[in-house]
Amino acid sequence: MDDAAKIAALNDLARQTFMDCRVVVTQGIQSLGEVVTAEISAAVQSFDAFTADNDPYAEHDFGKITHAGTAVFWQFSYYDLDFTMHSPDPTDTAVTARVLTIMLAEEY
Repeated sequence: MDDAAKIAALNDLARQTFMDCRVVVTQGIQSLGEVVTAEISAAVQSFDAFTADNDPYAEHDFGKITHAGTAVFWQFSYYDLDFTMHSPDPTDTAVTARVLTIMLAEEY
């Protein structure tokens, strides 16, 4: 398995389960209320519309959904375990802390 496929598999698992990552929901998403935030989170978890246009590196690290007419982005970032710099190797869970951020498109 190449690096992109490894990263995609790790990102898919983290996004679908919200495990093995930190999930950050921005103030804009939170301002929509608990019910809508839960609906958006579920939509992010079930996202599977990856194409060459929206996922050019095949890492499944970014996506866009629309909820009730509101554009929402989600994105992975990779940090070292201390969250002080980028991960030296996003394919290695022993040195990588994944952060999934869910935000309004206008917050990007």
